[in-house]
Amino acid sequence: MAKKNPPAEQAAIKTGSRAKPANPPSVPSKHLDVFPNPAAGRDYLIQFQIPEFTCHCPLTGQPDFAHFTIDMIADELCIELKSLKMYMWSYRDEGAFHEAVTNAIVDDMVAVSSPRFLRITAKWYVRGGIYTNVVAEYRKPGWQPPPPVHLPSLPTQQTGLL
Repeated sequence: MAKKNPPAEQAAIKTGSRAKPANPPSVPSKHLDVFPNPAAGRDYLIQFQIPEFTCHCPLTGQPDFAHFTIDMIADELCIELKSLKMYMWSYRDEGAFHEAVTNAIVDDMVAVSSPRFLRITAKWYVRGGIYTNVVAEYRKPGWQPPPPVHLPSLPTQQTGLL
């Protein structure tokens, strides 16, 4: 009995390994870059949304996933986005308790940028039937937030953004 030839599309598919590029496009790093705040005289909110944070449990080795929201009021320095991405990626292969990793990230961000205010809300996905939320913040000594401005509510449109 003769074997049928595979369709032309399947015949063109090759499998195997590919050499790692000499200069990978990006690699994880514990280094955070900063740049001068373009509006240092004003309190304004910078919010980073990191929906795909991963590390693993230091006891079981099982993966942990979290959605991080970082709210920052910069002083003289802002944190550069690509370095933040590579920094967050650097936790992927580390074991860390939820509380420890959230607070370590606050400490590292404060150390490099000395913001007026920084709050991290880490919403950890379910493990063993329990969701964990960790909120850690830093307030520069002497900094007072401006009083809130209360405006009338307007209808909002769903945009898909968090």
